[in-house]
Order: sequence, then C-alpha cells, then structure tokens
Amino acid sequence: MPVIPELRPAPAAGIPGLRSQGMALAGFLALSALAWVLASVPIILNASGWYAASVKAPWMPPSWMFRTTWLVLYAGVAAAAWLVWRKGGLTGGTRAGYVVQLLNTAWPVTFFALYLMLGVAALWAAFAVICALTATLAFLILRFGPVDAAPGYLVLPYFSWLVFSASLNLYSAIHN
Repeated sequence: MPVIPELRPAPAAGIPGLRSQGMALAGFLALSALAWVLASVPIILNASGWYAASVKAPWMPPSWMFRTTWLVLYAGVAAAAWLVWRKGGLTGGTRAGYVVQLLNTAWPVTFFALYLMLGVAALWAAFAVICALTATLAFLILRFGPVDAAPGYLVLPYFSWLVFSASLNLYSAIHN
C-alpha cells in the first residue's frame, strides 16, 4: 500500500502546533479578561461612594482611563505569558509568578471595598498589595526576558502602571 505524504509539515520538536497555540492564547486572554472583570466590580460599586469624596493626588488621571488602561495591560501580560509558554518557559516559579499577578483583583477589593470596614487602614493594606504586585511583575520581567525579549518588554508597561498606581494609592493613604 502506498504511503500518503503529510501535506502539513510537522511542528518542530517542543513547539506547540498552531491549533494548540491559538487555544492557549485564547486561554491566556480569557484569564486576563476574567481578572479585569473581577477587579472592576469593587471599583464600580464604590467609585461613587466614599471614593468620590476622597482626597486624590493632583496627578490623578481621569477615572475612565483606569479600566481602559488595565484592559490593555492585562492583554499585554496575556500575550507575554503566551509567548513564554510557546517556548516552554512558563514553568515552576515563572508560572507561579504569572498566577500570582492574576490575583491583582486583591488590590481593588482592598482599596475600594474594605475601606468601608477598615477606613484608612484599607488604603495602607492596598498599598502593601500593590507593592507586592509590583514586585511580582519585576520578577516576571526578569523571568520572561531571558526566554524572549518581547514578553519582557510587553510586561514593562504593566510594571510602570503599577508604580504609578502605587503613587496614587500612597497619596490617598497619607491624605485621607
């Protein structure tokens, strides 16, 4: 019986096929979208309450900018993680760092929702959370970069935004 040749070339060893890559990218994007939605809930529920009357930093951007920026940043982290995953680098501590940064929903819960129960202490707790997230992103930059420079660069805007957001959080904690 004659052998029918494969019409598609086999993927190189260790590199996932196109279908697996597409599904993985969709999964990373879905995780980021879920994190964005979960993080948005306490903000939406509390933005017009105590937060509207609070003292804000003079360099505070318009509020519409935050959810839009976070959505773009989450997509960048999803793409970065996918690129690292494609090269087999999303393992061990790197995977743990990626999962930890998905828990960034803890910041809006701490900052917005817990303020009603804890007052200013919630703002200081939120500052600790955002500092931990910033450290996690620095870790990811250091872990993603050696696998591929592009994922390291994709995470840099998120890191920068966290530093900026931490400055806003600190100002709120000091002045409220």
